[in-house]
Amino acid sequence: MPTFRTTRRVAHSAADMFALVADCGRYPEFLPLCTGMTLRRRESLGEGVETVLADMEVGYKAIRERFLTRATFDRPRLKILVEYVDGPFRKLENRWTFRDEPSADGTKACTVEFYISYEFRSRTLALLMGAMFDAAFRKFAEAFEKRADEIYGRTPAR
Repeated sequence: MPTFRTTRRVAHSAADMFALVADCGRYPEFLPLCTGMTLRRRESLGEGVETVLADMEVGYKAIRERFLTRATFDRPRLKILVEYVDGPFRKLENRWTFRDEPSADGTKACTVEFYISYEFRSRTLALLMGAMFDAAFRKFAEAFEKRADEIYGRTPAR
C-alpha cells in the first residue's frame, strides 16, 4: 500500500497551521489535484473536537474521481485524522500533527507532520492515477506552507 510521510518546520504557529488545514472547503483554491470539495455535514463533538463529512473531487486532465471522507479536527491536541468512507479507494487515511517549536528570534514556528496511506480498489485506476497521486502528495505539505505564507504573511523557516 503506498504511503507518504513528511515533517516540515514552518514559520507559523501550530494553531494557525491547524486552522489552515481544517479549512477544507478552501482546498480547491490551492491544493494539487483537488478540483472540488463539498462539505456534507459538520458536527461538534465538544471540547474543541469536530467532524466533517466531505466529498473531495480530484482530477488530472480527463481523469476525475470523487471520494467521501470523514475528518476529525482535534483542536486541543492539534491533530487531524482523515478517514475514508466511500469512493475509488480500498483504503485511505491521513494524519496531521502540529507542534509549536521555539524560535531563536522569537517568531512563531511549528513542526507539521503529514502522513497518508492509500490503496485504490481498481488496479487499472492505480496504474492511471498512482504516479500522479504520489507526486501530488509530495507537494501537499509545500502547498499548505505556501498558502500559510500568503495568508499569514511570513516566509518559511529554514
